[in-house]
Amino acid sequence: MKSKKKLDEILKKLGSVVVAFSGGVDSTFLLYSAKKTLGSRVVAVTARSLSFPKRELDEARAFCGQNDIEHVIIDSEELDIDGFSHNPINRCYLCKTELFTKIREVAEQKNIPNVLEGSNADDTGDFRPGLAAVSEQGILSPLRQAGLNKAEIRLLSKESGLPTWDKQSFACLSSRFPYGESITPERLRMVDRAEQFLIYLGFRQVRVRYHGDLARIETDESGFAKMLDETIRGSIYGAFSEIGFTYVALDIWGYRTGSMNETLSKDEKETVRKKDKYQTE
Repeated sequence: MKSKKKLDEILKKLGSVVVAFSGGVDSTFLLYSAKKTLGSRVVAVTARSLSFPKRELDEARAFCGQNDIEHVIIDSEELDIDGFSHNPINRCYLCKTELFTKIREVAEQKNIPNVLEGSNADDTGDFRPGLAAVSEQGILSPLRQAGLNKAEIRLLSKESGLPTWDKQSFACLSSRFPYGESITPERLRMVDRAEQFLIYLGFRQVRVRYHGDLARIETDESGFAKMLDETIRGSIYGAFSEIGFTYVALDIWGYRTGSMNETLSKDEKETVRKKDKYQTE
């Protein structure tokens, strides 16, 4: 695969790197590729916060331990960022600016000039103001640069024996709230507990979107099939009621990334792009 060869060439030229590592499909493949190419000249950095479930942090820690990769865990609490809890349209820009500033500090301490993140070639199609922070801070995106898309990354991950090749897509828990809906520690914990319960029941690809006293569940085709079981529906309703939701709804359109962006007009998106100097690459 030409794009994989290009990725290896990019990594080799960099010499040493710090990788922003969430433990997801993309960043895991990027970190694995960097380790294979650069050996000990690779450091992984994972940010700990209320919007990042403990199960994800544990998986990231385990992967680095199993692959002998130096792993630095930092605290980057988004709710401490001025204005973030109000959930503005440019929320991701605020978060990524904070995150990469802290990862840059780790890189400087390690005397490593290159910081990498795992966005891929598919990530230029949606509304992603967080990429503005990537551009502004000189963070490198080798997967995008090499032209690798999500399907190719999953295939290459499977061929490499990575456990994440079929892992469900994940985004920070703050993305579960409609823009303008305040994000609080209590609400983040509610969403986290709800999604954890669905995963416990065997759902693979799920989102629990927060709409006040209503929880809107997005899931894939296998999830829809599970929902046909009245016992499972009853368990979900009971658990969600205990968590604090009065109503539980199933989104008939199913799981899709960035569904909260569907409420934004083209003008609103364009305003944020101009404000944050956001440009797709």
